[in-house]
Amino acid sequence: MDNINRRNFLKKTSLSAAAVSVIPSYLQAETERPSQSKYMGDFAAPKLEKVRAAFIGVGARGGGHVRFFAALPNTEVVAICDLYEDLVKQKVGWVKEVSKSNRHKNIAEYWGDEDKWKVMLKEVKPDVVFIATNWINHAPMAIESMKHGAHAFVEVPIAVTVQEMWDIVDTSESTQKHCMMLENVNYNRDELMFLNMCRQGVIGEVLHGEAAYIHELRGQMNEQKRGTGSWRTYHYAHRNGNLYPTHGLGPVAQYMNLGRGEDNFQSLVSFSTPARGRAAYAKKNYPSDHKWNKLDYKGGDLNTSIIKTNLGRTVMVQWDETSPRPYSRLNLIQGTKGTLAGFPTRVALEGGVEGLTKDHHSWVQGEQLQALYEKYDHPLYKRLNEAAKGSGHGGMDGIMIYRVVECLQKGLPLDQNVYEGCFWSAVAPLSERSVASGGAPQPFPDFTRGNWKDTDPLAIVE
Repeated sequence: MDNINRRNFLKKTSLSAAAVSVIPSYLQAETERPSQSKYMGDFAAPKLEKVRAAFIGVGARGGGHVRFFAALPNTEVVAICDLYEDLVKQKVGWVKEVSKSNRHKNIAEYWGDEDKWKVMLKEVKPDVVFIATNWINHAPMAIESMKHGAHAFVEVPIAVTVQEMWDIVDTSESTQKHCMMLENVNYNRDELMFLNMCRQGVIGEVLHGEAAYIHELRGQMNEQKRGTGSWRTYHYAHRNGNLYPTHGLGPVAQYMNLGRGEDNFQSLVSFSTPARGRAAYAKKNYPSDHKWNKLDYKGGDLNTSIIKTNLGRTVMVQWDETSPRPYSRLNLIQGTKGTLAGFPTRVALEGGVEGLTKDHHSWVQGEQLQALYEKYDHPLYKRLNEAAKGSGHGGMDGIMIYRVVECLQKGLPLDQNVYEGCFWSAVAPLSERSVASGGAPQPFPDFTRGNWKDTDPLAIVE
């Protein structure tokens, strides 16, 4: 963050009362799709027999992607780019360590100034680019990658502003290149099982969901020169809303088929608590003249947003990376015949779960869940779980990267399309607008321009 122009950062991410008092300009982008562009909802790119990948940003997240990708068959790491030479050298070493062939022998290395990634795109011309940098670089890097002929795979969120999301959509449609947000939680065991159960109608008609990212991360403020805290802390200080919605929302949105044939996002209201925790943490842990004590923390400790869908269904989305409480994504989906819930994982069905509970007043949980895993485990999890062991976040990262490569090599549509990444990420800027306007409803832009109605729901992949 030391090398990023803070004036541009503030201009890009801040909102004022005046800014939210007019009709949202982002709705004006919903014009007819240009004739040379093509809708990407169910898009399947031509097969790539060998997937040649470049990586931008190889710290904690990007580094894990490099390692797992390099071990997959018919892949080649062609370039690694980061601000820091030691990270580039380390990850090149990792690639050579996990590779069982010589296919990664000519890895181009880039580090130094912030524009090295642009040089890399021009010189290497990769098939795909994995992007795991600070948030404000996601959209520019994804857009340029697609313009240089590569599919873009972007860490969450896909972009910071709604206008950037439209730019990503327009670029993907005009270049016919994938841009997928790497929402790994959609590949977790419980989320995959809940998706399978929803598709089988186990809980009836789906009416309501609850999603969250509740993860106390104040310790990241100790990362002051490098690392997540060195740049994310400024977001906490200058933005007030739900800044990180997609880990909880992504799976719930796919349970509900939002943006895919059945229903879509309509509007959002949002409220934040007072901002207390970050300032208190800085005061307690750093000298009074420290840079963290010079910030005016505006982001509320907890944000609660409620989404209304076209069909009138609701989704509560919460975000809190500050408060002293256990981790949770909530992961609740409620239907006319029962409810599936997470943290801890629980199931309640009208009439009870056969052989386990008598009625919906008791949860199936703990050791009882084994019977449900045996019956409803997603076939994708059963097929890939062993292959993904050892990858990040309990294996969900590995299943995600495996699926990305598999879909590219077989010419299949991706499990998450570009519009889903934008819909899920749009909660952040829309919640900022709503909070700044006293909770006024904010309409969602339709990034599909109406084509969500003709988009197939995510299938249960065998």
